Amino acid sequence: MENWSLFSLCVLLGLTSRWAVSFHSYSGAGKPPMFGDYEAQRHWQEVTYNLPVHEWYFNTTNNDLNYWGLDYPPLTAYHSLVCAYVAKLLNPEWVELHASRGYESHSHKLFMRATVLFTDILIYIPAVLLYCFYFCDGFSKQKVATALCILLYPGLILIDYGHFQYNSVSLGLALWGILGLGLGWDLFGSLAFTLALNYKQMELYHSLPFFCYLLGKCIKQGLIGRGFFQLAKISLTVLVTFALCWMPFLSDPKQPLQVLHRLFPFGRGLFEDKVANTWCSLNVLIKIKTLLSRETQLFLSFALTLLFILPSSLKLLSKPNLWQFKLALVNSSLAFFLFSFQVHEKSILLAAFMLPLLVKDGLLLPYVVTSLAFLFLSLYLLSALERSTEEELRLGIYRKLTRHWLPKLNLSRIIKWKFWFSLVAMAALSFTSVWLEPPAKFPDLFPVLVSILSFLHFLGFIIYFNLVQLMEPQRKKSQKKTN
Repeated sequence: MENWSLFSLCVLLGLTSRWAVSFHSYSGAGKPPMFGDYEAQRHWQEVTYNLPVHEWYFNTTNNDLNYWGLDYPPLTAYHSLVCAYVAKLLNPEWVELHASRGYESHSHKLFMRATVLFTDILIYIPAVLLYCFYFCDGFSKQKVATALCILLYPGLILIDYGHFQYNSVSLGLALWGILGLGLGWDLFGSLAFTLALNYKQMELYHSLPFFCYLLGKCIKQGLIGRGFFQLAKISLTVLVTFALCWMPFLSDPKQPLQVLHRLFPFGRGLFEDKVANTWCSLNVLIKIKTLLSRETQLFLSFALTLLFILPSSLKLLSKPNLWQFKLALVNSSLAFFLFSFQVHEKSILLAAFMLPLLVKDGLLLPYVVTSLAFLFLSLYLLSALERSTEEELRLGIYRKLTRHWLPKLNLSRIIKWKFWFSLVAMAALSFTSVWLEPPAKFPDLFPVLVSILSFLHFLGFIIYFNLVQLMEPQRKKSQKKTN
């Protein structure tokens, strides 16, 4: 009973922090003609409610794709349609065709915020609680602390409730997929992840680990016999789910092709804005967009993404257990973010430091408060710095690599120093980005520095987690795992 009381307190704190952030500004507030992501979500409700399905992804007289045209999979469109029906009941002006463009009011803002909170309560928060309850090691209070830290993660709260999006839907569905696989409910896990993929195409970041884990399990069971039937059931589940999600667009071959064209806008180029990935950071020194052709950029990004994904995925395929699956999810999402073509700046939520975006949206105060709260909870409740021995951080691999040249190197202490350096650098960049004017010759100096600093962190993470996954020795069954 005490455990559920603590979990209830976690949920209450999570909901309170979300609603507190929602009182602040949002993307594009009062900034015509395009406004921002808030208007994009409202406009999709307008489009899906007033236009037939076959016009949702096409440029027509009533659907100007240059004005926040739909560029997410069908499940996002259906979600917008459901929200639009509710909006129509409350106030028809919110979704009136053409006339509602750029609509802003306090009551509409309250409605839009409530739709995000509802999806969190329905999908994301239950998945987090169940994951921590079943799959987090430690005593019950440590599980509660982990759940609280996840629910108070600043990146997701600030983007969904400040900037304004529904990332918690796809992330929540993906987490339900992980839960299903972890509990041995492979069909349920496949269904949940397929829904996540049909809600946001960014879930492709996680797709290869799901595929390799399920295929590896079926191979272990024997592809002639039980494993074959299990693979057939999983394949059928995925295909039927895709077919149901895409059914309204399958009557005309042009429809699914246009949807795919909207989902993967290669015409936008290798990257946009100041994204903390390889290409944006490298572009500071080498103007990749100018020097390389579009085809070369595509090939290079595809080759490097595949190069960094395959080792992790093949290891998972050969050893399909939950621990390898978790590591593969991290490595795959980081590889996609760092090296793939046309990375969205908010896709690091799948793998973060998005200060320039949040400052632009008038969310500086929520950014500072939520970041400090998350940092305090991580250090105080999870004892992040105390749990930094070489064994707990799985630094045995690095010890083997350095013992011949640097036998007295204290890796645990280095990790602590790097942690504090990261905090100081983040605080310094936050201060300078807000209070100092950049030089006239370099107007984007601070966003670029933020991107490069974040990129170096992500690059370090992908190297670390790949080494942990690929080189970790087989543990004895009696040895306690450390998550």
